[in-house]
Amino acid sequence: MHFTNMVEDSFAYAKGAVVGEWMRWVLLVVSTIIFPLIMGYVVRIYSGKEPAPELEDWGSLFIDGIKLFIIGLIYSIPVILVFLLFMGGSIALFSTGSNAAAAAGLGSMLLGIVLMIVVSIVISLIAAIGMIRFARKDSLGEAFNVSAILAHIGKIGWGSYIAALIVLWLIGIVFAVIVSILGIIPVIGWLIALFLYPAFIIFQARYMVTIYESAPAPA
Repeated sequence: MHFTNMVEDSFAYAKGAVVGEWMRWVLLVVSTIIFPLIMGYVVRIYSGKEPAPELEDWGSLFIDGIKLFIIGLIYSIPVILVFLLFMGGSIALFSTGSNAAAAAGLGSMLLGIVLMIVVSIVISLIAAIGMIRFARKDSLGEAFNVSAILAHIGKIGWGSYIAALIVLWLIGIVFAVIVSILGIIPVIGWLIALFLYPAFIIFQARYMVTIYESAPAPA
């Protein structure tokens, strides 16, 4: 897996989607504000469309975005359950007023945070491929076909897959820093940031597609 090529390909894809396509860029900004629309656009990217697709068939775009949102929400349920279980127990212990119970509550809270992080990471590894499977197969069920998802990740290679996601995570940090700096600039700063968001979302989506397609095709 050549990470430099993947980043360059994703950047070129995002650039082609917005640079020189000013009306599309403005519509993408609007879609980012009405978030199901940009999520629906991500579904179209996940489906493998090249070059970046036009913004059309808005009803279908909105529905696909809602479906992608629901998939993400369902995948977040285990994390929410861990949070409720440990945080609820911690609050109950704190409320007793006992120092020993408070210490136990603090321990429970820290354990809950660690478990939430672990569960979140595991779930995100599966969900990322599941969402692309949903777009490729046009089936909500395929988003939760865990055996097929794990098999696909196995073809990519777990080490390569995780390393590729770390690269994306680092790029995301750089983007967040840039946006934070722009936020300091009155008026024009947040406007520039607003226009950068859809470009970065497209970059992320395309990058995930390159990861997905890095799995060897069946013989």
